Amino acid sequence: MKKKYKRLKLLLGDQLNLQHSWFTTIDPDTLYVMMEVRSETDYVWHHIQKVCAFFLAMEQFAEERIEEGHDFIYLKLDDSENKQSFPLNCAALIQRHSIEEFQYQMPDEYRLDIELKAFCEKLQIPSQSFDTEHFYTTREELGVFFQDKKGLLMETFYREMRRKHNVLVNGDGPEQGRWNFDEENRKKLPKNHNPDQPYLFNNDMRKIHERVKQAGIKTIGTIDPQNFYWPVTRTQSLELLNHFLENCLPLFGTFQDAMHSDEWSLYHSRLSFSMNTKMLSPKEVISGAIQAWISNPTSIAINQVEGFIRQILGWREYMRGIYWLKMPDFESMNYFGYERKLPDWYWTGQTKMRCLKYSITQSLNHAYAHHIQRLMITGNFALLAGINPAEVDFWYLGIYIDAIQWVEITNTRGMSQYADGGMTGSKPYTASANYIHKMSNYCEGCYYDRKEKTGPKSCPFNSLYWDFHDRHRDELEKNPRLSLVYRAWDKMDNDMREEILLRADDCLKDLNAL
Repeated sequence: MKKKYKRLKLLLGDQLNLQHSWFTTIDPDTLYVMMEVRSETDYVWHHIQKVCAFFLAMEQFAEERIEEGHDFIYLKLDDSENKQSFPLNCAALIQRHSIEEFQYQMPDEYRLDIELKAFCEKLQIPSQSFDTEHFYTTREELGVFFQDKKGLLMETFYREMRRKHNVLVNGDGPEQGRWNFDEENRKKLPKNHNPDQPYLFNNDMRKIHERVKQAGIKTIGTIDPQNFYWPVTRTQSLELLNHFLENCLPLFGTFQDAMHSDEWSLYHSRLSFSMNTKMLSPKEVISGAIQAWISNPTSIAINQVEGFIRQILGWREYMRGIYWLKMPDFESMNYFGYERKLPDWYWTGQTKMRCLKYSITQSLNHAYAHHIQRLMITGNFALLAGINPAEVDFWYLGIYIDAIQWVEITNTRGMSQYADGGMTGSKPYTASANYIHKMSNYCEGCYYDRKEKTGPKSCPFNSLYWDFHDRHRDELEKNPRLSLVYRAWDKMDNDMREEILLRADDCLKDLNAL
């Protein structure tokens, strides 16, 4: 006979918050449920490491709660009773255990928010949703903040968050008199500079990997299931945080935009998966960074810690706010009306462009690339080449271990692809080979010549850069941040401009050949 419970509490795979108030006491009338379902594995081609990491982190979280005394059901992908969707599985459990009330934590993804609200409307028992107790802000806070302001400038929001939460502030102003130290955080990795090797774990993923393979789930990328090196528990996440604070934060800001073909991790924290699954909270990460800075003022300068905090308290909270303010319209925005398909080599890394080869291959091997690789290499090329934003979304949402739609789509369609027409970025983030050479060693030994704008061996980024700005002059010319670009374009002689546009046209005719 199945045990009766008063309430069923659903947890999603990105709601692994041990510190949530739900777990402060053990309630024998409460049954928790977490599930691996095909509705979550199949909406894009996820990286195999991403699928396995979520499942192992979920399974570990459930096992820990069971050990604490909570009643917990964990439905695996191959369980015979698994109906492969949240509503169907919850409905079956409600009937089986005579549940009197259904509760869930508010999803961070719009599609799941709609799905669970619709499910609750059909229920014959009471239902209730709860905050995840994770973010600094509520869903609506950004919209309220900007309702009487012109535009949605991130820097304005970031400064307000600093003041409100007393982060790096001194009285009414910023610590050391500046809100932003970004100009000091754009250094290329010097030659013969060897960062510490990334801090890795050795998780045994073989059972879960086999489960995913047997289910026939379409995935991308590679994995070593016997030595899975991403953190999958809160304990491991805290270990990685401590390693970052002690070993990487002293140089994080300085080299946060740098790229190198031999270094996939550099000084980055790689905490985004732990944070986006809520194994770590943004508040404890930021508090740790501030405490490390206070305790080590000679080895950690303020530009290092401010650059790190801006990514979390600035961009992370800002992008979530934009998401809830503008969805569902945001996921169909296509300001330039792009229709071109993503080149095949985005799925293989097999391109003669060395920067894209390394950035994509790294992504396929590690399910990870840092923000400049995403924005100024893979994203930059897609924007210059006129790729349909839906194609770009599909790729980004699948390939990265930390990619959940609330944080992925706002960065991709917004900041990276300018598909929102400048809502999240004051100008398109475009660059030629000069920027890539300035920030990396990718151009060294490349098939293409970074210095050339025309000819079959000229770097495609160069001609595509100018072609993009020429093509969209009507939309972009009045942007004050692009005045220098258009002045430089107009100063070129007509023959040079024509040759550049012809070279760009050749590239666009067969992107797969690049």
